[in-house]
Amino acid sequence: MRRLRLLLLVPMVALLSACNLVVLKPAGDVAQQQGDLLMVSTLLMLLIIVPVMALIVFFAWKYRASNTEAEYTPDWDHSTHLEVVIWAAPLLIIICLGALTWAGTHLLDPYRPIDRIKPGQPVAEGVEPLQVNVVALDWKWMFIYPQYGVATVNELAAPVDRPIRFHITSSSVMNSFYIPALAGQIYAMPGMETKLHAVINRPGEYQGLSANYSGDGFSNMRFKFHGLDQAGFDGWIAGVRRSGQPLDRERYLELEKPSEKVPVMRFSTVDGGLWDAILNMCVEPGKMCMGEMMEIDRKGGLTMASIRNTMPLVYDKYAGRGKNAAIFGSNESYVMTICTPLQAEAAAAERIRRAELDATSAPVSMAPLSGLGLTQGLPMASLSINKQSTGPVSTDVRSSPNA
Repeated sequence: MRRLRLLLLVPMVALLSACNLVVLKPAGDVAQQQGDLLMVSTLLMLLIIVPVMALIVFFAWKYRASNTEAEYTPDWDHSTHLEVVIWAAPLLIIICLGALTWAGTHLLDPYRPIDRIKPGQPVAEGVEPLQVNVVALDWKWMFIYPQYGVATVNELAAPVDRPIRFHITSSSVMNSFYIPALAGQIYAMPGMETKLHAVINRPGEYQGLSANYSGDGFSNMRFKFHGLDQAGFDGWIAGVRRSGQPLDRERYLELEKPSEKVPVMRFSTVDGGLWDAILNMCVEPGKMCMGEMMEIDRKGGLTMASIRNTMPLVYDKYAGRGKNAAIFGSNESYVMTICTPLQAEAAAAERIRRAELDATSAPVSMAPLSGLGLTQGLPMASLSINKQSTGPVSTDVRSSPNA
């Protein structure tokens, strides 16, 4: 039976041989610091876990029923020395873990530019980080290189020992950008921009993936990250420019549609305003950008001076994308007046007062209005004359569609 148990352990050992230890042995300095933080935290916790587990086994063996020589003290209830050990040791571990976590959280803040390439090698002065704008699409990754004017889908490359600055967003649902060999994961959210600073220290091909479930194609939302020397990276950029196609807003809207297992795509040129439009969720023609909407709100809302900003909009106004006619209908609409809540209440009270007066008003004449500046034969929608009023005649005119 003992030999049989040993044989049963062989398949488990074989399975463990396939484990990927990239998190503990990454190729990037930021990921390496995160791995070290994980290992130190684990060892600190084992200082408590291992003695507790060992003592459990020891007490179970020593005070077993068959051990008649074990000391029996049913009236024992307190030991100051034991209490000090039980509470002091975990307290020290928690203090150490807290200090380590606080320092690591600030030093490894993804928004904080890195200050070293590797241990003992700080970032040289004047080195410009490589900027990569990342867009999480359904279900693929788009990478825009604004410094080189190119873009790719499901392929990423960066030179070794050069700081990388990622600007990350999403086109629709929340996602998570993660390259285990480079740095920790960071979320991608529509209408928001998150950042990640990292560096790759060894050439090679590494796996990138989505670490947040985002729908049907989530499991295939993977890409290759190439760590290249400077000459190799320059050659890669040149290859993208030769073999790529232009990326404009129309092409992006096609890519934005959900699709799975998308092969690598390259784009030789990129619309200069595409990234800002993606981030502000206004790639579609006629859609107001979030920045414009926030500027209107900053100025106090949709004032008379801001009405002109809404008149040319067509997105989700006359016809929603992929939907039926929107709430504004198919005809053009114009905002004729703007009022405050107090003014709206006063207008409602005035309408009620007029309705009460209309009940005692003279019969309304439906004869066409005539006079200077009025079109001959213009029908009058409604005219109310208050007999009891000694002041000017009160009228309420509502224009017809032809007015």
